[in-house]
Amino acid sequence: MVPESYYVGLSAILFTIGVVGVVIRRNPLVMFMSIELMLNAANLALVAFGRRVGNPDGQAVAFFVMAVAAAEVAVGLAIIVTIFRLRRRLSVDDLSLMRW
Repeated sequence: MVPESYYVGLSAILFTIGVVGVVIRRNPLVMFMSIELMLNAANLALVAFGRRVGNPDGQAVAFFVMAVAAAEVAVGLAIIVTIFRLRRRLSVDDLSLMRW
């Protein structure tokens, strides 16, 4: 049986990798992948803590987070594809020029 601290440690490492990916990289696709990595790290922590308490609510919340993440990816990728079709390049710095 694996202790919960291993799951929480892995979750912290994955979340840190996701934060570094969002902060360092300027490509929107890589940023979306990093955000998904952070959401999955949070899901892992939720399930680990739910298992520790003996309550399946952590799994239910993790399922809800996955559903929201799928919707976020669908909308985000549609926006990225539209911007790429208009500008022929992808950069977060170029997107800041699109403010009203």
